[in-house]
Amino acid sequence: MAEALAVSPPVAARRHPTLRVVVYAVTRLAALFAAVVVGVYLTILVANMGGYVDQIKRAEIREQVALAVSLDESMRRLPADVRQRIAEQMVRNEERRLGLDRPFLARSVTYLRDALLLRLGFAERMTSDTGSRLVRRILLDRLPATLLLFLSAQLLLFFSSLAFALALSRRYGSLADRIVVALAPTSAAPAWFYGIFLILVFAAWLRWLPFGGMVDAPPPEGALAYAASVLRHMVLPLAALALSSIFLSVYAWRTFFLIFSSEDYVELARAKGLPGSLVERRYVLRPTLPTIVTSFALGLIGAWTGAIVLETVFNWPGLGRALYQAVGLYDTPVIVGTTILYAYLLAITVFALDLVYAILDPRVRVGVGAEG
Repeated sequence: MAEALAVSPPVAARRHPTLRVVVYAVTRLAALFAAVVVGVYLTILVANMGGYVDQIKRAEIREQVALAVSLDESMRRLPADVRQRIAEQMVRNEERRLGLDRPFLARSVTYLRDALLLRLGFAERMTSDTGSRLVRRILLDRLPATLLLFLSAQLLLFFSSLAFALALSRRYGSLADRIVVALAPTSAAPAWFYGIFLILVFAAWLRWLPFGGMVDAPPPEGALAYAASVLRHMVLPLAALALSSIFLSVYAWRTFFLIFSSEDYVELARAKGLPGSLVERRYVLRPTLPTIVTSFALGLIGAWTGAIVLETVFNWPGLGRALYQAVGLYDTPVIVGTTILYAYLLAITVFALDLVYAILDPRVRVGVGAEG
């Protein structure tokens, strides 16, 4: 009887693999959703400075009402106490319209619910290119510029660094290998740091490339001329992104490939006379696929959100610059909207990576009862 009880859990787990996968997926989704909820709520608290932004808004309302009353000729003829009562009523009406008559903590729960349901609402000060104050419209207007720059940079950097690192792993100790190792610390500086120097050299001094922006003003006519203008404006930001990461990425991947190249099973495959390309593909790249996929996926998440300081330095009209402007203007809906977009993308990526790991790496098993 004891032996039957000891054997039954693994057997039951093997008999119901679909149920195990479903339970695991639901558990992971619940955990990721809880992390998203906590992250978004903390963003709401920080963006509102714990309610201090409400005081700023109330002061702005009083200032605007006082200005409107002082400029209204009919209001000037009224007694001072009547004007005061009317002004106070106007202030209360505006505060009620903006929800400032409710406590901040109560409204923060409402903000959280709307954010999680992607009801991003209206911006308080910012507008889209078409003049709309919908947060969704503002983010969608800025998204193509961010994707164009950062997705291009991530794809170029990822595949070039991967190919270069694999080539260096075959030539360990060569001149190129020593140069990459020596230049790896230079990637510690952020992209905007290199961007400032690139602007000074190639835009201010040599005048070969534009200072910033996405296209010439006024925009050139014709699709080819417009595309050429955009490419010219992309050169310096792409160069800044490359300088801030290429050498460190190549050094890290090269070291990673060297570690796997020295494994016994790789030496055995070479001793059998297998072609070098087959050995690299099957015995070096295959074990590193989970890490490669993780790096690529997280890089794509970065492409969606952009970089606040880099886009500001180059005046690039993307999501990063929109977030920078929203922070400066205390535009809470835009800040929360950008954060919820990033949080959902990150959670979806992490969940997808968990499932991809189980496919790429046979050592990974889904669920608790996967030991059998």
